[in-house]
Amino acid sequence: MFTEEIQEKDLPISLEEFRLKALAWADQHPLVAYYNPNDIPYPHHGFEHILALSSGTPEVFPVTDTYTHLEKLLAQKHPLLCGYLGYDLKNQTEKLSSHNPDHLGFPLLTFFIPEVYLYFNKETITIYTSTDNRKHIVNTILVSECIATAPPAGITMQQRVPREKYKRQVEQVKKHILEGNVYELNYCMEFFSEEARINPLPLYMALNAASPTPFSGYLKLQDKYLMCASPERFLKKEGQRLISQPIKGTIRTGSTPEEDRALQHQLRNDEKELAENMMIVDLVRNDLSRSCATGTVQVEEMFGIYGFRQVSQMISTVVGTLKPENTIVDALKGAFPMGSMTGAPKISAMQLIEELEDTKRGLYSGAFGHFTGNGDCDFNVVIRSLQYNASTGYLNFMVGSAITYDSDPDREYEECLLKAHAMLKVLGQV
Repeated sequence: MFTEEIQEKDLPISLEEFRLKALAWADQHPLVAYYNPNDIPYPHHGFEHILALSSGTPEVFPVTDTYTHLEKLLAQKHPLLCGYLGYDLKNQTEKLSSHNPDHLGFPLLTFFIPEVYLYFNKETITIYTSTDNRKHIVNTILVSECIATAPPAGITMQQRVPREKYKRQVEQVKKHILEGNVYELNYCMEFFSEEARINPLPLYMALNAASPTPFSGYLKLQDKYLMCASPERFLKKEGQRLISQPIKGTIRTGSTPEEDRALQHQLRNDEKELAENMMIVDLVRNDLSRSCATGTVQVEEMFGIYGFRQVSQMISTVVGTLKPENTIVDALKGAFPMGSMTGAPKISAMQLIEELEDTKRGLYSGAFGHFTGNGDCDFNVVIRSLQYNASTGYLNFMVGSAITYDSDPDREYEECLLKAHAMLKVLGQV
């Protein structure tokens, strides 16, 4: 790759304006991936701030033996691979299936090799290109129009599961818990709009402005789009070090700093939320132990409380050291999908999710991220995210909560609405 570092003094505009112009320019291409940490302090940091694009086509993965194909692609050591793992990739690691309606049509797993990518730092921008055309790229970006943050007009979101049905399903989960089938399950519901006509990039920018998070991202996959405001990391690899940061525990933010601190204290001492978080930490420790060296899996932080624009979350950090004979694909197979989005025991929870939910999850609760040429990676958990098929006009998002035997159906429903608030707001629904 050809590289060039640009400092602000070398530009006729600010680095921030250049970034906005670069987003608009990139969005004219069929494949775009954007990773935005929003300068939010976070243990082990958020995403690196990267914009990648290609005018080509994504890698084609077989519907079976997908992980083997991914292993072969990673062996080619491309400097950057951008894409996602869809939730139903679970069916290739366990004896599971998915039969719920799929209204979006995202491929099971997709990655593309960027022709151009940009790293945004506080004082510089580094451009990587597959051909020696960096000056042309800079000049093209400079004459591009900035795209303004803009919510769509005329969107009407419908709720797939009404309140009373949601409550009945929660009672069904509690019955399964009483019978010993699971002891925690993440039950989710869909909000959707049919024949919606939106401009995805301005909508993503509106979502990111309303709800900035450390694992925010935008993906354009030809006619399919992900607009993501995720606060949760699925898996990061640095050298042989693996890092997973499950979230369990949510409370609204306060209207004043004092109220915010009081609410965070309430969350930190909520026995139900603590129990949920502990169960998922145990599950993630078990998942990482499949690929990590014996004795290296540790809980680095338990029950950390972190505030974001819309909510405060309880986040734990689990780390481990990958066995020398194992690859990152081994680690992904052992840990995917994130336990915070399934429940425990994991296989039983995923079987019940298929029975209880009304919609195929698609990218939701999968993972969006990237691999680098040295074998490292960083993936979020796809939550607080809009998915869109521009060809059909189908737009959706999903929200959920962890159900335990002590769960109150009304409280769980309100937690779902709290998580949905930022997306409903940018869609003009609240």
